[in-house]
Amino acid sequence: MVGLHFLAQSFFQDLKHLFVPSGPYKQFIDQTRKHYILDSFDLLVLVPYFVILVILAVYGLHRYQLVYLYLRNRKSIPEPRRFDVLPSVTIQLPIYNEMFVVERLIESVAKIAYPAELLEIQLLDDSTDETRHVAQKAVESLRRQGINIHYLHRENRSGFKAGALEAGLRVAKGEFIAIFDADFVPDPEFLNKTIHHFTDPKVGMVQTRWGHLNRDYNHLTQVEAMILDGHFVMEHGGRYHSGRFFNFNGTAGIWRREAIETSGGWQHDTLTEDTDLSYRAQMKGWQFVYRMDLVCPAELPVEMTAFKNQQFRWAKGLVQTGIKLLPGILRSSLPWRIKSEAIFHLSANCSYPLMVLFSFIFLPAMIVRFYQGWFQMLFIDLPLFVAATMSVSSFYMISQREIDPLGWRQRFKYLPFMMSVGIGLSVSNSRAVVEALFGIQTSFKRTPKYCIQSAKDRPAPKTKYRRKSGYTPYLELILGAYFVIIVFYAFSNENYLTLPFLMLFVVGFFYTGAMSLFQNYLARFLGPKIPHR
Repeated sequence: MVGLHFLAQSFFQDLKHLFVPSGPYKQFIDQTRKHYILDSFDLLVLVPYFVILVILAVYGLHRYQLVYLYLRNRKSIPEPRRFDVLPSVTIQLPIYNEMFVVERLIESVAKIAYPAELLEIQLLDDSTDETRHVAQKAVESLRRQGINIHYLHRENRSGFKAGALEAGLRVAKGEFIAIFDADFVPDPEFLNKTIHHFTDPKVGMVQTRWGHLNRDYNHLTQVEAMILDGHFVMEHGGRYHSGRFFNFNGTAGIWRREAIETSGGWQHDTLTEDTDLSYRAQMKGWQFVYRMDLVCPAELPVEMTAFKNQQFRWAKGLVQTGIKLLPGILRSSLPWRIKSEAIFHLSANCSYPLMVLFSFIFLPAMIVRFYQGWFQMLFIDLPLFVAATMSVSSFYMISQREIDPLGWRQRFKYLPFMMSVGIGLSVSNSRAVVEALFGIQTSFKRTPKYCIQSAKDRPAPKTKYRRKSGYTPYLELILGAYFVIIVFYAFSNENYLTLPFLMLFVVGFFYTGAMSLFQNYLARFLGPKIPHR
């Protein structure tokens, strides 16, 4: 194959030029460009290269659309009409092996202001460790103080979180169901600020924005906070204010019980039971309210493996939900603006496998495009790259400006690092998407929480809550090394404009891979002290 021979010859000549500069190199470049002929091998490289790049560019343009929808439609939500007589509310707290944070959760929920005779708290505990004893003790202490709180434990963890919520709902007495995960610390005024939206009989759910208890803990938590802020400001804000569907996030929200029951209840055939129920409820005609101004703080994962497990679950669950619901959504009479947004929302994680494939073919594609000439790269490749990647900057920095109008510029320095981490996640999340597409079922893997709120706190050593990093870190390190070679090649050809973009891949793959292995090593051999409350 002429193309393959040309590819190898040009690559090794470039490496030779990089390490052993020679005068005839420029003559070699000019001569090969002059005699270059597009052949079948080049097409084998360039067709998937451009197909993937165009698809990624389309998803990038969709980010611009969400920014536009948010900026065009954002408005303050008018105060709802108030209940003359407050309704009854059940607060559900689903937990599983949360010994470090369960007390904090119970104590914070017990402070929520609402008439005692109308409030019920359910601690839905599926734990198999000492969390059970810690939780029971905390519940009994509050019961002695006259608080209506119940401890419900299941021996069989069927359905995972969705199963626990379903079991609790069967015995719940409230007309409305508020839900908080173990790592959340709700505002005492949460119910008073959300319940009155349900004076509108069409409203089925109210979602509040997540805050971050430990945003400044390390660089990883800064990145996680930016990613979540983008989701809660740009995605939720853009979708809600423009009349598109958006989803309940599994916590920090409150449901009308009737909306859950008439929409088919909690189902556990996906890992994102919250998004699944959200779409089914909105397809039934229930309206959702998003309160960006109401913040419910939570603890961010402080370790790379925990963060990757969380992202894996969300990525796989969204694809599972898309496979389950998109056919019905497309067949429905819903407006196309809602259908198209649902397609983008539920299929967005499919970009991760495309990113991995793109990474592997990037070097041969770069060599072929380089010898085809700068003109084509400047007017074809560059606009697609800009559409695919640069939308991230506006998407996330506008969200920071909306949340913190005075200090958002200080977070700008984390933007390149956040883009790198997003690239690094593509290996783990690709596996999640592939498993979802092939119907591979896995259990609901919780995200470990350690009650960390400041830089003084440290994760507990050698805790069984830590999960092994698996093989993905090694694949990430291999891809990082591969992109180092691409950087050398680009530098040898004086293709300096691509270097910042390529370095995002180098940093992203090396960081996610190395930190997964390094933190596991520290936890195993040099584990620090358990955090004190």
